[in-house]
Amino acid sequence: MPRGTKIVATLGPASTDPAVLEKLIEAGVNTVRLNFSHGSAQDHTDRANTVRAIAEKLGRPVAILADLQGPKIRIGKFKTNKIELKKGDTFILDAACELGSQERVGLDYKELPNDVEPGAVLLLGDGEIQLEVNAVKGSEVYTTVLFGGVLSNNKGINRRGGGLTAPALTAKDMEDIKTAAALKADYIAVSFPKSAADMYMARTLLRAAGGNAGLIAKIERTEAVANLEEILDASDGIMVARGDLAVEVGDAAVPALQKMMIRRARSKQKVTITATQMMESMVNSPVPTRAEVSDCANAVLDGTDAVMLSAESAAGKYPVEAVEALVRTCLEAERSGESRVSNEFAQADGFKRIDQTVAMSLVYASTHMELKAIAALTNSGTSALWLSRYIGKVPVYAFTNSVETYRKMALYRHIQPVLIPTIADREAEILHVQADLLRAGKIAAGDRVAFTYGVPRGQGANTLRIFDITQR
Repeated sequence: MPRGTKIVATLGPASTDPAVLEKLIEAGVNTVRLNFSHGSAQDHTDRANTVRAIAEKLGRPVAILADLQGPKIRIGKFKTNKIELKKGDTFILDAACELGSQERVGLDYKELPNDVEPGAVLLLGDGEIQLEVNAVKGSEVYTTVLFGGVLSNNKGINRRGGGLTAPALTAKDMEDIKTAAALKADYIAVSFPKSAADMYMARTLLRAAGGNAGLIAKIERTEAVANLEEILDASDGIMVARGDLAVEVGDAAVPALQKMMIRRARSKQKVTITATQMMESMVNSPVPTRAEVSDCANAVLDGTDAVMLSAESAAGKYPVEAVEALVRTCLEAERSGESRVSNEFAQADGFKRIDQTVAMSLVYASTHMELKAIAALTNSGTSALWLSRYIGKVPVYAFTNSVETYRKMALYRHIQPVLIPTIADREAEILHVQADLLRAGKIAAGDRVAFTYGVPRGQGANTLRIFDITQR
């Protein structure tokens, strides 16, 4: 059984070299993340071109995820680059300050004084430094240090419980959407969306730029959790962005939220990426901790489509080893997990779409008869997406002549995309697919295989055929 859970790797200084990138893809990377918080438009375009050249050379589908920076909710810089705060110290966040000192620091996010009031708790960095607001006077936010530590330049700011009004899409993001469309990114991740309106705006800008990428909403604000259902409806998938989310809602709340978000996304046929500190220790270590392995395995058992590496592959000492560790973890978790047929399917009152009905009929058949493989002939990838939500123990090979669909399906759990030439006659296409599977050793004479496709061509999947393979 091929590995079902997909792996996303962030590119950076440790993984930009083509030789390293080739090793990452050979090791099992299915999607690369371009972090638009760093680098120029040309940098991202060059990296995308390199990824696609290597993927084509290796004959593997690799999707490109363009991750927008989002609003810079950060402090400014210090004259000395960093200071140390102690519990009980008073400290001022000043939107008018240019270079910080021991007493105050400037703000990249100039609206902060309008977003807080006495009693609010601000968390800096990854929440290691906590400040309680005492008063707001003009551009100045007066605080008392609750938990101190070393505070360095440009650390992020979160408010406990949410409530910062920064828009999800900045002027930079709007330009970056144009860049992502031009390099034909397969997915775009929108940082800090608070509602469906943020995702609708991103899609409007993307369409205006001529792009057709899938939109991934990064769930990292308290407001996003409250508005999860509408955000899911407006998106093609979500990223469980556990770093900023944990700072806002508290570490202890994240595991249950992760499970809930993945469950809700699956029920709505949306893809999910679980991110942040998956193998964090491997930035400096060639092996993960047991806790990290357990964390990644639990995400797999939760049903996530993909797990993501951030600093591990972007700046770590062992990027290839981190991918290999994830592959081992995913495979073992999948072996121990049961085939997932969701309660939504089992308890559904009825299906509204023909392609959904066909897919669900195949799910039922796969649980009651011995199938060696499923071959989904698809143009848009929709039938493959339906199958990816429910099929667990039968390999699903999604055949398409669309390069765009081929790459996009690289993120779907349990789906193995295959690019084939355009064949006008459907029966000839089925014979071509059968020959491909036989030649690759995926099936053998006498095996039972299911095929789904649309008739006439261009229609959604409306046909299901199951038959025993004969050698041709």
